[in-house]
Amino acid sequence: MTARAADRARYDRATAHLDAPLAIVDLEAFDANADDLVRRAGGKPVRVASKSVRCRHLLERVLAKDGFAGIMSFTLAESLWLARSGFDDILLAYPSADRARFAELAADPKLAAAVTVMIDDPAQLDLIDAARDGGSEVVRVCLELDTSLKMFGGRVRVGARRSPLYSPAQLADLARTVARRPGFKLVGIMAYEGHIAGVGDAVVGRPLRSRAVRLMQATARRELAERRAAVVRAVRAVTPDLEFVNGGGTGSVQTTAAEDAVTEIAAGSGLYVPRLFDNYTSFTGRPAALFAMPVVRRPGVGVVTVLGGGYPASGAPGPDRLPVPYLPEGLSYDPQEGPGEVQTPLLGSAADDLLIGDKVWFRHAKAGELCERFAELQLIEGDRVTATVPTYRGEGHTFL
Repeated sequence: MTARAADRARYDRATAHLDAPLAIVDLEAFDANADDLVRRAGGKPVRVASKSVRCRHLLERVLAKDGFAGIMSFTLAESLWLARSGFDDILLAYPSADRARFAELAADPKLAAAVTVMIDDPAQLDLIDAARDGGSEVVRVCLELDTSLKMFGGRVRVGARRSPLYSPAQLADLARTVARRPGFKLVGIMAYEGHIAGVGDAVVGRPLRSRAVRLMQATARRELAERRAAVVRAVRAVTPDLEFVNGGGTGSVQTTAAEDAVTEIAAGSGLYVPRLFDNYTSFTGRPAALFAMPVVRRPGVGVVTVLGGGYPASGAPGPDRLPVPYLPEGLSYDPQEGPGEVQTPLLGSAADDLLIGDKVWFRHAKAGELCERFAELQLIEGDRVTATVPTYRGEGHTFL
């Protein structure tokens, strides 16, 4: 029996009393992945990206481990909810225009102490001040550095379009603006190198592309390490008591941690290890989060149909954004239909061994987005479900 077949047998036994659709997290794999992130971080704390987890129970579990500290959130509403739930170090990774929540933040000492918000433009400070509604608490802010690689005089750009702040001078100038402005305190710098951390460099069947990605990433790492160090020096000249410099992501933990200028690493997808994180030379994780759909039809030889399953992930549309049938091994989509909203035909010899009501296990493309589809997660240890915990959705929250 292969390791994957053994996992399927465990998951089927553990959930035999439950009807699909359902989602699971294999805690042994989850904990092993967490330990691997800490090992790769080389002693620097790992801040957990909540958008890749979207379950309070699992955020608490990973933050209880040595080597993890703090949350990187994705909306202001989520940040305040987490702070009210007892989390006390929350970095909002994206600028917000949520005026009502900024008013809450500025009026509450506990929230203001726990949450740091992201800015890259003085206009964002204006929005926060206009939203205060009498609230006088000092708002903690972090500056975001654009990490993209620019070549040939800027005519070629590789990387996400995020912050407009690229040079040390630009960040130092905004740091001075914050320092002069009452009601704000600059506490950190963040730089997410998604073109390194979030792009696989060993794509199966694509050797030339994989080599090109590795060459790009090597160039990008060198350029960013030099520029990030210069940015930190420039900002510390304005704000010597800067609390943190955050960088990295699941795919670049060890290389980002090696930079002296970086004080902490961000990671989240590496806990669940969705399918987008299969194609890396730097690490190998264990799939920890899966979902199961029931077989509801047997249209013919070598074909079964499961209920639903069409859960595309965000990003540029393409096959890599689709869930993949994982267990049993040997199933694939019908190229004329793909994964559907209410039904999904699956092809392959393994289909002939499946009966009506059997479960087919899938892996989602991007980590936490799976939790937008399910209200609860079944936590599996060995071949037993040891707990059922709510996702954000199960707690009544769909923040974005």
